[in-house]
Amino acid sequence: MFSKILVANRGEIALRIVCACRELGIRTSVAHSQLDADSLPVRLADEAVCIGPASTAQSYLSVAAIVTAATMVGADAVHPGYGFLSESAALAEACTAAGVAFIGPSPDVLRLFGDKARARGVMLAAGLPIVPGTDSFDTQDEGIRLADTLGFPLLIKATAGGGRARSPGGTHGRRPRSRAGSRTARSRGGVRRCPSLSGAVYR
Repeated sequence: MFSKILVANRGEIALRIVCACRELGIRTSVAHSQLDADSLPVRLADEAVCIGPASTAQSYLSVAAIVTAATMVGADAVHPGYGFLSESAALAEACTAAGVAFIGPSPDVLRLFGDKARARGVMLAAGLPIVPGTDSFDTQDEGIRLADTLGFPLLIKATAGGGRARSPGGTHGRRPRSRAGSRTARSRGGVRRCPSLSGAVYR
């Protein structure tokens, strides 16, 4: 059992972690930006540490800031919640290197499932059922050809991010934005397609 956990998130996510830790008798230190200094999780935690300015890129998305905060407060583990760096292999590796546990999958697993195309191949090899779709592709013409094969409606998914289109006309504008979003979030730019699931909720 950990004695102190650094909560590397904000809002309701951080609050849930703080409350759960309190029930388990685990002390919490909330890593927060300057903007969230007076937030409820910060006020309810046993302690708090500022990790940067309001910009998430300089606070909640900074591996160095989070690991430094964890070592500074003497945390046994970092809980990233979800979103932000919760799927970051770099954070998991940095925590391990600093002697701090990362509450989440191993870096290898995070690296694998951070790439939807690779993860799809692994699941296929394991005999697991998956939604019909394509491998990643780079050109718009190739994407249109694959889309025509699959049929519409369909989703366009960045291999490491978001983005979707539901009609033939929509694919032309959406694919570049999907790739751009993928590059911003994960530094990769591939996209893939799969049929749209009627009634499904995208999160």
